[in-house]
Amino acid sequence: METRSRIDILSLFLYFAIAIIGIASVYSATYEDGSMNLLDGRSGKQIMWFGASLFVGIIIFFLNANFFEVFSWYFYVPLMLLLVVVLFIGADINGARSWIKIGSFSIQPSEFAKYGAAFAVSSVLSSIDFSFNKRYDVIKLFAVIAFPAILIVIQGDTGSALVFASFILVFYREGLTPLLLVLGIVAIFIFVLTLVIGFSYFAITALVLFLVFTAFTYTNKKMLIPSLSILAVVVLFSLSVQFLFNNVLQKHQQKRIQVTLNLIEDNQGAGYNVNQSKIAIGSGGFAGKGFLNGSHTKGNFIPEQTTDFIFCTIGEEGGWLLSTLTITLFMLFILRLLYLASRAKKKFKRIFILSLASIFFFHLLVNVGMTIGLMPVIGIPLPLISYGGSSILAFGIFIFTALKMDASRDEDLTSES
Repeated sequence: METRSRIDILSLFLYFAIAIIGIASVYSATYEDGSMNLLDGRSGKQIMWFGASLFVGIIIFFLNANFFEVFSWYFYVPLMLLLVVVLFIGADINGARSWIKIGSFSIQPSEFAKYGAAFAVSSVLSSIDFSFNKRYDVIKLFAVIAFPAILIVIQGDTGSALVFASFILVFYREGLTPLLLVLGIVAIFIFVLTLVIGFSYFAITALVLFLVFTAFTYTNKKMLIPSLSILAVVVLFSLSVQFLFNNVLQKHQQKRIQVTLNLIEDNQGAGYNVNQSKIAIGSGGFAGKGFLNGSHTKGNFIPEQTTDFIFCTIGEEGGWLLSTLTITLFMLFILRLLYLASRAKKKFKRIFILSLASIFFFHLLVNVGMTIGLMPVIGIPLPLISYGGSSILAFGIFIFTALKMDASRDEDLTSES
């Protein structure tokens, strides 16, 4: 049976369903009067980029089954070079030098960099002699995701850079000690708690917890030095939080975090979009106001409604029902990708599909989280729904590459663990 006839139908259906919701949402968010056609404006461009994704997807399905594994680094290197090029010739949009303008179109290399990084990660992790116990292997693995992330931070797009942290989930699935994941979660907790209650109160709390722990383990003298060391590291990290917050993050990023943590109220400034987004979603109620009937949407209260805040259009016009359906479709798609990864016969393909699932999950979690005020606004799109040619095309290519890998699994003669 030909591989192009063995494409996973459920994955393809979910891809189309999510994309159709995206096109309808962008159309509604930009709709002004009865004369506006679906093919006009941003919705028309959204359809065009979706069509371009399908065209490239068809080409991908005619490629040799092992093409991507053999040429994996030929994807990574040119896409990393684009991240360097954009630093010199890129156009400044919303404070970030992340775009290369080509006539009336703009390309955002950072969206395609995730695709290239997935190839590099898959290549490194699937190497025969790779081991998480080898320091050089681990350094090389983290370097391939740190390099694009650093370049994107230099461009001024911290949100897109944070997406590369989602590869940690892939590393964990492939054997990385969970200790690193736990340490990351603890570091985030300390960072947030220090900002909320201040260093002095945090240090006092940590000291009290240490004394209580010592009182319960006083008979075990071996625990004293390790627990003291942990206390010292925790307090020192907490001490550095304010410095990192004031000197590493930009002013608008600081305000967004402060608004999210309710440290300040700035509904007319940094918190304006989030506040209006929550009003729009809340006003949708159970079943929504109806397609094209969102008063908040039509009033242009949310400046980034077609991009970062597209989910509030879904919430206002489709209510709880459409919001839940949309999130369900995303979760089903992610779970389906995890299933495709589990049945892959080659380690390279499994890791690549896992990378797509992890990036998709990160985008969903952060984008929806920031529209309802649970996450800081870091400016990353909702995959296949937010307006943006680079995002639509990059995710489309990413998805079709994963589906091609799954369709050709029976051509892999050797099964790898």
